Amino acid sequence: MSETTYPRERTALLFVDPYNDFLSEGGKIFPRIQPIADEVGLLNNLRQLDGAIRAAGIQVVIVPHRRWEPGDYEDWDHPNPSQQLIMHRHSFARGEWGGEWHPEFAPKPGDLVAGEHWGQSGFANTDLDFLLKQKGITHVIVVGLLANTCIESTARFAMELGYHVTLVRDATAAFSHEMMHAAHELNGPTYAHSIVGTQQLIEALPKA
Repeated sequence: MSETTYPRERTALLFVDPYNDFLSEGGKIFPRIQPIADEVGLLNNLRQLDGAIRAAGIQVVIVPHRRWEPGDYEDWDHPNPSQQLIMHRHSFARGEWGGEWHPEFAPKPGDLVAGEHWGQSGFANTDLDFLLKQKGITHVIVVGLLANTCIESTARFAMELGYHVTLVRDATAAFSHEMMHAAHELNGPTYAHSIVGTQQLIEALPKA
């Protein structure tokens, strides 16, 4: 069991990028994460965690990536490598199936949806910090995709802003074992306050 306690009124689940392109069969990026996702049981863990978080009365916050639109990044001075891929691949395209929420993880009544992030941090140039502070949130649990990009960047930024940060090893995925190892064994311990598995976290949540 995690040694961390999660105050019901001060904890939020940050669900990063729950798009079809990431999480659904036929998604543009799903084939690249599927081997790791299947190995760790990603979808089932996200389902269990989503249910347990809601049963515990903890705030859910959707933290979405920018949905690609024609012209995005094309006149930027220095789009990063991921943005260049999005520009050519049209990941999470607005108005298309890939840019819609995975049906099981779409926002529900009472959820918050932060502004879309252009890069890898859900906090940079969005209202996420403002939304959390208005709810008195001090603890964040960060799940979703990808472990070594948006999850790491969002969680690092949360730490810099003073939040207590929890990573969940098997509620995320990446393109390779090396990326997962870097995210959770090398980089995560330098900023996260707790790194746990889904079942450990569920056991530590306040009882419904």
